[in-house]
Amino acid sequence: MSTWQQAGSDAGNGGYLAGQWPTFWAGAVTGWTGLIRVDNATYIWMGQPTQTTLSVNQTAFEYTSTRSTFTMDVLGQVQMKITFLSPVSPDDLLRSSLPYTYMEVDVQSVDGKQHDVKVYTDISAEWVSGDRSVTAQWDYGVIQDESRPRSWPGPSSVGWPASHSFTTYGTRTAFSVPTSVVHPPEYTHAAGQGKRPTHGGDRPSFPHKSWQPPSNPDASGVAYHQVSRQEQLEFSEINQQAEWGNWYYATSNVATLTHQSGADATVRSQFLANGYLANIADTNYRAIDDLYPVFAFSKDLGVVGSTSQSTIFQLSLHQKNAVQFLGANGVQSVPSLWTSYFSSDIDALKFFYDDYETGSSLATVLDDKIASDSVAAGGQDYLSLTSLATRQAFGALDWTNTPTEPWVFLKEISSDGNVQTVDVIFPFHPVAIYLNPAILKYLLDPLFIQQEAGNFPQAYPEHDAGSRFGNATGHPDGNAEDQPLEEGGNMLIMTLAYAQRANDTAYLAQHYDILRQWNNYLVDEALLPQDQISTDDFAGSLANQTNLALKGIIGIEAMAQIANRTGHTEDGANFTNIAHSYITQWQALGINYNANPPHTTLSYGQNETYGLLYNLYSDAELGLQLVPQSVYDMQSKFYPTKFNQYGVPLDTRHSYTKNDWELFCAAIASQDTKTEFISTVAKWLGVTPTNFAFTDLYDTVTGNYPPGITFIARPVVGGLYSLLALHSAPSSGYVAA
Repeated sequence: MSTWQQAGSDAGNGGYLAGQWPTFWAGAVTGWTGLIRVDNATYIWMGQPTQTTLSVNQTAFEYTSTRSTFTMDVLGQVQMKITFLSPVSPDDLLRSSLPYTYMEVDVQSVDGKQHDVKVYTDISAEWVSGDRSVTAQWDYGVIQDESRPRSWPGPSSVGWPASHSFTTYGTRTAFSVPTSVVHPPEYTHAAGQGKRPTHGGDRPSFPHKSWQPPSNPDASGVAYHQVSRQEQLEFSEINQQAEWGNWYYATSNVATLTHQSGADATVRSQFLANGYLANIADTNYRAIDDLYPVFAFSKDLGVVGSTSQSTIFQLSLHQKNAVQFLGANGVQSVPSLWTSYFSSDIDALKFFYDDYETGSSLATVLDDKIASDSVAAGGQDYLSLTSLATRQAFGALDWTNTPTEPWVFLKEISSDGNVQTVDVIFPFHPVAIYLNPAILKYLLDPLFIQQEAGNFPQAYPEHDAGSRFGNATGHPDGNAEDQPLEEGGNMLIMTLAYAQRANDTAYLAQHYDILRQWNNYLVDEALLPQDQISTDDFAGSLANQTNLALKGIIGIEAMAQIANRTGHTEDGANFTNIAHSYITQWQALGINYNANPPHTTLSYGQNETYGLLYNLYSDAELGLQLVPQSVYDMQSKFYPTKFNQYGVPLDTRHSYTKNDWELFCAAIASQDTKTEFISTVAKWLGVTPTNFAFTDLYDTVTGNYPPGITFIARPVVGGLYSLLALHSAPSSGYVAA
């Protein structure tokens, strides 16, 4: 579902809906076309079809957390508003269970006259596979029956485990150290993309035949095109696109609806020549790039005056099984969550189409909440960041299993393709903490299940649950990307963050043994980190990383509070003493007090170096008060001395930065420093030449992608919610032993 308009000066046409094809996040075209016939002329409002050259004039664009709205002018006669709504339902399992989006096309006269208006749209088979040579198949139908989801009780909770001796899940401590992890771009740049379209202007209209469309005597219900890959490859991707499941394009089956499938030129020319479609289906299943089959609707809106008329289209992907997962019972297929509520694809389709008004209202409530809270926390600049990040962050999630035991699987989009990457969940997690902490539990559960079943032999946590999305089959041989301190700290911090906000001490007790094992690794390794990579693996490995050591030490204190909350008071006292001893030593090792102003270093003893100390955020998020306030104040005074045009570099090795980590730093900084971080990232957002989906990694001097690294559409932008996640931070996370 991750489809975008390329808009930066690097490529694309500036964000105009007409004049270029939408593309999948990795760059391949996902054909989606829109045409409008006003009186006696037809214009393009979406896509780049070659059957006509006339386009509407796009006059405005705006976005909220759940919507993107394009405003179009058609010769000063008619105004169109095209709104794409992708509901984000953080506390509603039913409405989160299916990947779907709505497109509302709203039309009204703006010149005081009435106009005859007809609307056309199609999707191509390019949506169903990343290999354009594979064969697609399709169907058309109408759903008349009412669809109601099955009722389910809420997620189950665990009981407090009985006293027991501690279990060891992994014992290996040795790990490999790559110099750096390369993330080469793999993106397919869409060929033939146009520049800004030339709108219809005062061009003369051209004649059309008077239209006499086929009749639609059974006009009711929901009409749909179904299209899929003929030979399904379950749990497989090609060029990052899923190779299994059925795509549906749907709309209301009104009397003036016509439909058609067939070659793109044939179907679009039918509408251009006649103003309607032929209600026929092409039965020649073929390769996606063989006369490009498209699946089209046209609607006659009749005579349109100053009262707006709208029509709704819905696009959705239905996969019966979402992932294969290595858990306690070996490898199993995990069903998509929507299958718990509906017995068939079309039952789900009908419910979600009919749910538009409710879904739209709920989306407005969420938009308003995020807008209000964001402006209060950081002004309009901050809202421009959080609202842009929302759909991208949630777009990487796959909701699976059952409503009583929901699992959410996350894809590490663009940088690796891994499933459930712990150090991607970590920067994502502030948006979950803000909107619904239970989402964080749903993400952590598969990681706990997989490792507590003995499927990872190391003493520290696994980096991910599987190397390619769709396949959460783990690393039972221990052969994974090793980030031992990084992931150990992340798992302890996130588990406590969830439990604090959900008041779920039983969850801490359930996983105490493995958390304690991971903590023991931190006790041995956190203060003086060996040469290793951190989450910023592209930057290279390094020994004695100041920021990484801090994460490990905070993780130890988090474990102390987990111990205290679960009645392991002896552990709690011991781990707190260790964490406080370490943080005192860390300040001596990792701070250059002789600098003006003083600051932490990139690694111990390298006094001319510095880096974003974003791991300090977790101390505030958990209310631990482990790190002295003087460290917060010191960094807050230091950062303003290192701003380039578009931000503070990640560290002294490169001029690039990551906006998620900048916002972690902003959230715990003084008001002036916080404002400077936010305004600088917002300024970059307005002028960046980057053309793909929202990137988290960019050069602070040029504003562009760093050479050789193109991070796009990644869920880590959930970290831009760092300010809002602190609203639920405990004033003191310390629980006495």
